[in-house]
Amino acid sequence: MMDGLEPKRQESRLSVIRWIMPYVVALMAVGMAGELPAEDGGLAVDIKQITSGPKTHFFGYIGHVRTIPWNQSERYIVALQTGFQDHMPAANEAADIILMDTQRKYAITVVDKTRAWNPQQGTMLYWNPESPETQFFFNDRDPETNHVFCVLFDISQGKRVQEYRFSDTPVGNSGVAQNGGLFLGLNYGRLARLRPVTGYPEAYDWTKGVNNPDDDGIFRINITTKEKKLIVSYRQLADALRNLYPDIDRKALFINHTLWNRKDDRIYFFARSRGGGSGRVDVPFTVNPDGSELTKQKLYVGGHPEWNAGYGIFGGKDGNQVVYDTTKQAITDVLGNPSIFPKPDGDIALSPDAAWLVNGYRVGQQNFYVFYRHPDRAHIRTPGFDVDHWISGDLRLDPAPLWNRSGTAILVPGIAHDAKRTRQLFIVRLAKAGGERNP
Repeated sequence: MMDGLEPKRQESRLSVIRWIMPYVVALMAVGMAGELPAEDGGLAVDIKQITSGPKTHFFGYIGHVRTIPWNQSERYIVALQTGFQDHMPAANEAADIILMDTQRKYAITVVDKTRAWNPQQGTMLYWNPESPETQFFFNDRDPETNHVFCVLFDISQGKRVQEYRFSDTPVGNSGVAQNGGLFLGLNYGRLARLRPVTGYPEAYDWTKGVNNPDDDGIFRINITTKEKKLIVSYRQLADALRNLYPDIDRKALFINHTLWNRKDDRIYFFARSRGGGSGRVDVPFTVNPDGSELTKQKLYVGGHPEWNAGYGIFGGKDGNQVVYDTTKQAITDVLGNPSIFPKPDGDIALSPDAAWLVNGYRVGQQNFYVFYRHPDRAHIRTPGFDVDHWISGDLRLDPAPLWNRSGTAILVPGIAHDAKRTRQLFIVRLAKAGGERNP
């Protein structure tokens, strides 16, 4: 009888081991990353998975410049839903735009679809600052022309209330002014050609074959009037970079991360190229919204940077988390130390009230997040979130933390422990060590 029961016992033990191993691995990874206890604040984090398979769910973009998935009342979270995660989307592979109801256990409602998206940046979802309870922006494309355009959707009406289509220069939203009224536009067809991870495959590109055109760059669009203005051209950027790269005319520039500051009077962005000749271009610039004072910044701060409340940029420099002043063109502050921020070149997001900075970074096949409160240096590091093998390339799963409006929680992506290892969404909420939520 003992012999007959032994295989069942072994199978039972194996079942238990299989069940607990993901958690053991997660705890080991946290330990290897050098997890720190909360300091000077008695902090803790609560983690909740809010979506599940078989479909994948993600937001895409980073939570800098107040890119917030929650609407004003925090009743709804906007995100994307797809049926695959193993390839870049073709032009006809639309993603569902969904709302999750926080008062109904995150129940999902599909409200629209988009043909202009990618895994890293999603479709540039952004709640309209002038109507943040009911309206949000996203990008789409015309299925016949492949022209990209921006959409304004109203959930109270259940429909698109505006589309921003430009037949001569079809651009999508690349950054909404934090106080509303304007958004910036980029040519996502050009990005698909030169920087696929941030572009929309097969999107129309009117600049194909032209390295640095004078009719493409950063566009400013008025949300009410739909007036469009080119405020920075690729030709201007090439001229500004010629002293550093004498062969600039043989390089095809592209632009990433057009970031409005909180006052909406300065824009930070990167001018880039893939290399060749004198090397890869990766230079930060600032410009005013009217196109004046185009300024090549002296210092590059790494990672996906974020504005502070003024004219400073959070980023990584020489192994430290720093603030770089874009007016003085100098580092004016160093936050914490490398033990607090082991990888300052991460995905950075400042809470809406500017009280907390979160840094998301990768160690091996897991993403971690450091919450840091300045100036008292209270901080806490989360356990790791699995990313499996999606650590590089066009399909990589970046940390991409996104704050809620009350500055008490972030939305993050991760690989769920389901049969298909699908991409899902998690909420990490700040709390007191005794269980009370952090105010």
